Amino acid sequence: MVEKLDFAKGGGLVPAIVQHWLTGAVLMLGYMDAEALAATCETGLVTFHSRSKGRLWTKGESSGNVLRLKSLHVDCDADAVLVLAAPAGPTCHRGTASCFVGAQPPLGFLAELDALVARRAAERPAGSYTTKLFEGGIRRIAQKVGEEGVETALAAVAQGDVELLGEAADLVFHLTVALRARGLGLSDVAGVLAERHAQRSGD
Repeated sequence: MVEKLDFAKGGGLVPAIVQHWLTGAVLMLGYMDAEALAATCETGLVTFHSRSKGRLWTKGESSGNVLRLKSLHVDCDADAVLVLAAPAGPTCHRGTASCFVGAQPPLGFLAELDALVARRAAERPAGSYTTKLFEGGIRRIAQKVGEEGVETALAAVAQGDVELLGEAADLVFHLTVALRARGLGLSDVAGVLAERHAQRSGD
């Protein structure tokens, strides 16, 4: 599909929307010519044609806050590209995660939580509750998931919305830790759900 991009329509450039590959947040908008697209694909670092500099510009070439390419997608008219990328730091020059204030999708924080738990599993910072859970082992983590599951069920039956949401949040957190302790993540659960949905939609 990338080969079908119509650069001529935009005077040699196509708009490139960059989206966080896990959270779905829109990070920035840039422009690519054929050379920038080729550089992006070859290096794995998202590269644009800078209209102000008049040259290729790799995001983060000065700051180190690069965008690592995950995948590219061409729109239906072949005159724009969607870039899914993993940011190495803040995307905006103002130091914010996105150039668009408030662009985080409501469920996007689940991906951030998953990534944070993964970092805790790898780094084990002292004093972290998550570190304590990992060091307690999978049996202790599983016990916590069970406890939180029961508390969530009881809140659903006998308590208000605030209490239910609080218990559900505790359950999701501990479940995320349990998955990571087994080398899995929330994205793996989402994949199973998506596969089930596809199978049932085809019935």
